[in-house]
Amino acid sequence: MALSLFSIGCLGALMLAVSAVPVLGQTDEVPAGDPARPAEALAAADQTEVPVKLVVLYSSGVGYFEHHGTVEGNASTEIRFKTEQINDLLKSLVLQDLDNGQVTAITYPSLDPLGKLLKSFQVDVSNNLSRSELLKQLRGAKVRCELIDGREVVGTVVGVEVEKIPSGEKGDLQEIDVLNLLTDSGMTAVRLPSVRFVTFEDKRLQQELNKALGALAQARDKDKKPVTINFVGDGQRRVKIGYVIETPVWKTSYRLLLGEKDSSFIQGWAIIENQTDTDWNDVQLSLVSGRPISFVQDLYQPLYVPRPEVQPELYASLRPRQYEAGMSSWAGIADAPMAPATPAAPQNEARAARSRTVRNDLAGKALAFESAEREALDASGVVSAASATNLGELFQYTVGVPVTLSRQKSAMLPIIADEIEARRVSIYNAATLARHPLNGAILKNTTGKHLLNGPITVIENGAYGGDARISDLPPGQNRLISYGIDLKVLMDSTSHKQEESILTGKIVKGTLHIARKYVFSQEYKAENKGDADKTLIIEHPFRKNWKLVAPERAMETTDELYRFELVAPAGKQASLVVQEERTAWEAMAILPLDLEQVNWYSRSGQIPQKVRDALVRAAQLKQAVVEAQRRMEQTRRRLSDAQTNLANVRENIKALGAQAINMEFYQHQVKRMQTIDEQVTTLMQEIDNLQQEINTRQKVLEDYLNNLDVE
Repeated sequence: MALSLFSIGCLGALMLAVSAVPVLGQTDEVPAGDPARPAEALAAADQTEVPVKLVVLYSSGVGYFEHHGTVEGNASTEIRFKTEQINDLLKSLVLQDLDNGQVTAITYPSLDPLGKLLKSFQVDVSNNLSRSELLKQLRGAKVRCELIDGREVVGTVVGVEVEKIPSGEKGDLQEIDVLNLLTDSGMTAVRLPSVRFVTFEDKRLQQELNKALGALAQARDKDKKPVTINFVGDGQRRVKIGYVIETPVWKTSYRLLLGEKDSSFIQGWAIIENQTDTDWNDVQLSLVSGRPISFVQDLYQPLYVPRPEVQPELYASLRPRQYEAGMSSWAGIADAPMAPATPAAPQNEARAARSRTVRNDLAGKALAFESAEREALDASGVVSAASATNLGELFQYTVGVPVTLSRQKSAMLPIIADEIEARRVSIYNAATLARHPLNGAILKNTTGKHLLNGPITVIENGAYGGDARISDLPPGQNRLISYGIDLKVLMDSTSHKQEESILTGKIVKGTLHIARKYVFSQEYKAENKGDADKTLIIEHPFRKNWKLVAPERAMETTDELYRFELVAPAGKQASLVVQEERTAWEAMAILPLDLEQVNWYSRSGQIPQKVRDALVRAAQLKQAVVEAQRRMEQTRRRLSDAQTNLANVRENIKALGAQAINMEFYQHQVKRMQTIDEQVTTLMQEIDNLQQEINTRQKVLEDYLNNLDVE
């Protein structure tokens, strides 16, 4: 495909836009031999149609449009856009007036509110004005009135008043408007019903009125905005206009004719819409799939910076200002020596030179006007140039014949018509359908063209087989599709188990680290009730940190799935066992473990002998602590019982009193109280001793574990 204006890329487009479009308000040089100023030249410019000749639609929702045409002398062209497209136009418009021509101002309607826009004119036409109401606004303007009887009155508008005149035989009064004018001869009154025509002597006032009425006319069509592009130059010249605006996403759909063998036929159609306000007549159409970064910035809405309102101050109100101290960042800057410039490396200079050469070459080719002739259509009807990556595919279909599509119309264009390699398979995924696989195929893109994602209608054995979807498929790559349920194959995936075992262990600073091995097995059973062998593609979930053990490798692995191939003979059963394993380390502090857990790990044969011996020693020390704690608990229970008995005896003595009738029983209770009291004292001392013993043994255990490193 010939290099177009669009081909120079964003940087080149920006360079061309800056060089080709002057700043509004800037005084442009007048071409030699043309004494007129640019503004005068624009006023005399003729409207010329510059038709669209190149359309590039992107799957990201934007389109590039390029107009080609010729103009002669000072000319202008008008293109209408939807209001929401103006921001994209202002951001991306690129213009070229070739053959020594010049692009001048680009004009478009303002987006200011209508009321604010009308207030900017000398004449307020926001309301439905009568002739008298309009003339009231023109006090001081010089006008020429042509009367019905052919006379003319020229004067300055003084005002409009209402005069009452008799009407009818009954003497009724009728109100009429009278225009008061100041003429060279003095004041005169002209009744407006007798005025046939009013002409403004001030041409600028006439233009203001025309502009105000034009703004009202444009406001009626809020969704359409005319953009006028002006060209200045001599003779016949070639011009180009390019821009990017939002467009509907172009889509693809396919028809796959499955053959008896691996070779099949695929037909692809592109679905496009012309939602612009311009007819496409014999345009070169390209369809690009990619992810160019695109955004919308509001450049159309006028922006006004709020300014503070300052009240005039009297000198008497001025007060001395107190300045705060600032950072001492100024000191030494003026006298600081400039850092010497670092010389560019030779390879950097060479790279920069090559970059300039390529950029200039591209810009030069872009400035060359494209021929209307296009490359001939190949046998498939598509010229495809593609470069694909996982992060951003970029490939293009260029229709080799001119395309004609009226505005607000849609069309289907054939872009693929090639043989493709397709192998029939049945695809099973337990999460999709538990009892049956799906009819499907493995497509290998042998068309040499990129297949964009889209729906596929499958024609199998001359009849409708079902619908499928395909993701982006670059040339040479494979992709699965499924389009129906395979009722001839029954599946069973209910048999699965998971086992766990200890691989090894180590102790670091009193913490026991255990390596556990988890083994998961899943069996897939298939029964082929058909009369032909079936190739099954079984999808098994891919789990992170799990290693595939059996089969040794999968046919295909995605971020979420393994895919395995299994042949199910006709009328027979077949099975596939998928086994995965995972090793995980578990850390546990030995000190808070109960004695039974420590003993269990010390007897585990998978743990190294040194680690088991250390655990045995830790168990012995922990047993000593546990034994002391057990004796402490027993002593505390005995103390509690003794304290309860002592309280009961004291209550008995208190109830008998010193004058008890049975003195012998009283004395017995007193002796018993003394004995229990001595027992309580002994038990409390024993508890203190046991607590010291527990603390000692606990410290021995902690010191042992804290200094224990065994592998």
